[in-house]
Amino acid sequence: MSVETVTVIHTGHVATIVLNRPPHNFADADLLRELAEQLEVLDADANCRAVVLASDGKTFCAGADFSSSGATELASFYTHAMRLFRTKKPIVAAVHGAAIGAGLGLALVADFRVTCESARYSASFTRLGFHPGFGLTVTLPHLIGEQKAALLFYTGRRIDGAQAFAMGLADELVPEADVRARAMALAQEIAIGAPLAIISTRSEIRRGLADRVTEANLRERGHQELQFATADFKEGVTAMAERRAPVFSGK
Repeated sequence: MSVETVTVIHTGHVATIVLNRPPHNFADADLLRELAEQLEVLDADANCRAVVLASDGKTFCAGADFSSSGATELASFYTHAMRLFRTKKPIVAAVHGAAIGAGLGLALVADFRVTCESARYSASFTRLGFHPGFGLTVTLPHLIGEQKAALLFYTGRRIDGAQAFAMGLADELVPEADVRARAMALAQEIAIGAPLAIISTRSEIRRGLADRVTEANLRERGHQELQFATADFKEGVTAMAERRAPVFSGK
């Protein structure tokens, strides 16, 4: 089954959702809407017991595309992003290339992440002059602890797959060519379990998570809307385009 930017492939009791906006799979409101819709369809499909989230192209997701930016676009983007946290089936993300900004947020929607040494992860928001989003102020500390999350947020540093695995950001580290196959193998292992028991166990483990992420995201969005109007945001975006270090003024 194919839609504009998302392809769904069924293999036994596992569905693979592939983001096909290569090479970098930048996320916008349309992509997140399509992804949320497909996950919700899979929730209603009794044959689907686990999901692999993967991407075609060079990267998993290199960040958000706000080319049609504005308050309406931002609200739509995050409305659909928050839907992802309310879906029911276990998700294994196959992360290769970059998972940057919103791409990191998308990777953390999943229950597990299979990655490779050449992958790159970054919560690069502050390097661009604005507050983290996608509920990452909840999901990242929840996964790796407040101290490590703060380090990634404050510095905006980029880490590779081996570092991500070492700090618990990824669950398995394999050669790049094996990332999707190993994610499929893990999803198939999950799918062997009793489906009702898996869903109820996941629900209890993640109880309240979607509500906490949504509440945090509303606050994150408020910070972002204010900071998108600052000189620092303009400098951050310009510096990224010019491939240089930003010079921020605090204004």
